[in-house]
Amino acid sequence: MANLAEISALLQKGKAKDVKELVQQAIDEGVPAKDILEKGLLDGMSIIGEKFKNNEVYVPEVLIAARAMNAGTELLKPLLVEQGVEASGTVVIGTVAGDLHDIGKNLVRMMLEGKCLRVVDLGVDVTAEQFVEAAKNENAQIICCSALLTTTMDEMKHVVKAVEDAGLRDKITIMVGGAPVTDAFCKSIGADIYTDDAASAADAAIAAVTK
Repeated sequence: MANLAEISALLQKGKAKDVKELVQQAIDEGVPAKDILEKGLLDGMSIIGEKFKNNEVYVPEVLIAARAMNAGTELLKPLLVEQGVEASGTVVIGTVAGDLHDIGKNLVRMMLEGKCLRVVDLGVDVTAEQFVEAAKNENAQIICCSALLTTTMDEMKHVVKAVEDAGLRDKITIMVGGAPVTDAFCKSIGADIYTDDAASAADAAIAAVTK
């Protein structure tokens, strides 16, 4: 019988090949895809997220754990659709215009996916208009903006204004983060949520879509 706790443990070690094999075994044994996802993959990624938050693991460990999770979720995706399992919500994420840094954004994306959120990654150098357009097209509840430079963080103001101008301010939660960003800055531009690490960002996003 497939052991979901073992899937979680192997994912935490970044053993993508073993995770994939055990997920397939669980599928073959008729374990519901939702259980494999929640009690195996998401459980493991959630533990990695907490450890990352507490500085017990670092970026490389998160990256290899996320790769292992992706190996498992690729097998589960068609089954989850078939069984009517939906993502908790949709997040549009990107690094703001003029900024080409993406490591922080990618970490946040992995943590969001680890919470069963659907993530639309717009990449780097994303304009305020592109954030709003994607949020409209994807019916997103959250826009997540990242900036690593003090010279680009002001772009986040333009995102807030563009969301307001589009008449979506009461429908979309705006999250901001990145090295130079602070909670005071978040409040000063009228954004909703600031967190200082990727795991906290994922927790805040889940709280925002389920409130």
